[in-house]
Amino acid sequence: MEILRTPDERFEGIAGFDYTPCYLEVQDEDGTALRVHYTDQGPPDAPPVLLMHGNPTWSYLYRNFIPPLVAAGHRVLTVDLIGCGRSDKPALRADYTQARHYHWMSQWLQQMELRDITLFCQDWGGTIGLYLVSQFPERFARVCAANTGLPDGGGGSEGVQAWIAMMAQMQEFPFEDVFAMAVASRSLTEAEVAAYRAPYPDGRFMHAICGFPALIAVESDNPGVAQNRAAWEALERFDKPFLTIWGAKDPVTAGGQEVLQRRIPGARGQAHAVLPEAGHFLQEDAPEEVVERLLAFIDQG
Repeated sequence: MEILRTPDERFEGIAGFDYTPCYLEVQDEDGTALRVHYTDQGPPDAPPVLLMHGNPTWSYLYRNFIPPLVAAGHRVLTVDLIGCGRSDKPALRADYTQARHYHWMSQWLQQMELRDITLFCQDWGGTIGLYLVSQFPERFARVCAANTGLPDGGGGSEGVQAWIAMMAQMQEFPFEDVFAMAVASRSLTEAEVAAYRAPYPDGRFMHAICGFPALIAVESDNPGVAQNRAAWEALERFDKPFLTIWGAKDPVTAGGQEVLQRRIPGARGQAHAVLPEAGHFLQEDAPEEVVERLLAFIDQG
């Protein structure tokens, strides 16, 4: 497997995200070594808060989460999915499968030896994060899921189908168009869009983010369905606290919180929230409110 690595200079001068990069190596099943980027802030002995991003974002998405969570005394980690951010990027779109994403992040989690985790996850960070919860429930103290899901072949919303169709032939990711649709309350600045584009000098680096939509396991013949159904069997026994915070102005994940609340035991009786003015990227639309709710969720024990 050929691997691309974004030059470090692409990340210089990004406002609000000047954290020292950390790296850990995982192995693909074919033996290829891949470097995973993460950030690690706050007291090293504090219970960790793990923030997982989706598509087409990277750890920069959580620039407004890290300082207040650290100020509250938490150890705060972000991790870049393989193919995203400062993590390595396999050079072919065919190199990316749901099973591989699950395998890569499972290795990272186990090597990090994290315990008592509070997970906040959104979009593909939620799909992969929920899979990790299903496989390693003993590592997680609680989960907060936002505008995400674990599809198991039961079909998808019109928004999901439109997203899959839109991206089917894309060779470069349409950052400006996507953020205009997926951030509801404001327009990102040129500097913010540039920061999201930074990991991807050209289309060769974009195979993961262009290919993610085709991996969404909404159709019964999708290769990821069996793995997700098996994960659901474990999640339907997960009785630790499970919270949903949803951006209402997101047609792609509309109603997804109801599925999670219905199927996951730990979701019962929680202070679930739907934010009426937030879209898919609620981290951009309402970071202060989301962090406030996340801290309250942690504090309830």
